Amino acid sequence: MTSTPVVERASLESKSVAAAAYLTDRLWVRVLLPVLVLVLLLAAWEGLSAVGVLNPITVPAPSDIAIAFTELVTRQYFWEATKVTLTATLVGFAIGTSSGLILGALTGTFKTFRVALMPFIVAFQNMPRIALAPIFLTWFGFGLTSKVVMAAVICFFPVVINMVAGIAAVGEGEKTLFRSLGATKSQTFFRLTLPAASPIAFAGVKTALTLALLGAIVAEFVGASEGLGVLIKELNFQLLVANGFAVVIFLSVIGLVLYGLIELAEKKLITWSRG
Repeated sequence: MTSTPVVERASLESKSVAAAAYLTDRLWVRVLLPVLVLVLLLAAWEGLSAVGVLNPITVPAPSDIAIAFTELVTRQYFWEATKVTLTATLVGFAIGTSSGLILGALTGTFKTFRVALMPFIVAFQNMPRIALAPIFLTWFGFGLTSKVVMAAVICFFPVVINMVAGIAAVGEGEKTLFRSLGATKSQTFFRLTLPAASPIAFAGVKTALTLALLGAIVAEFVGASEGLGVLIKELNFQLLVANGFAVVIFLSVIGLVLYGLIELAEKKLITWSRG
């Protein structure tokens, strides 16, 4: 008799949780909530600028940044700089990710590679890789190559670490089952290990893409002749702070779009990891 209210309360709680999860999974809710937060932040920012709390010279209002951006998009040099930065980002990402996946697969699969290479991988992972930018500038000059190398290096290690972690997460029971069914090592790797490790590896790939953009921008800050990083420096030197903010926000949008594309590719390619 006394258990009925408890059961009813538990049933109501489970229904409310299911309803909340349903609403959260709805695409329009996932889009509306971030947009609402963004609108509130911009409104507060604009209000603080209007009442004089924020100095318009150092922190321009969102309306001023929007005006500066509409001016920038009409300039040819803006799109040329965007092309340079995107080229360095994508090429560096392709090189760093592909090499990271291969080395991670070898390190995670073969004990000899793991013992020989993991200390160096961990050491380089803990190294402040941004400090390598001046060295790459000295080696490869002010052109595109130094930015590609910086982007590749900075996105390489998260891919390696996640690939190794994904392979290590494969259970021994599954491996034993495959061996008992007569599967070869290559069949076990391509049909069990690689699919099971892919979700974790893809998490590293998503991180790597945003880091590749960061690496390209850092290389442009340290020394380059063109690119969005160079453009930000030039705008700040000219005290065109609103224009500099506009470029920074544009870079954030680029990173968000690239991350979304990788996430979409993950959903299309790794269908077996869905709950």
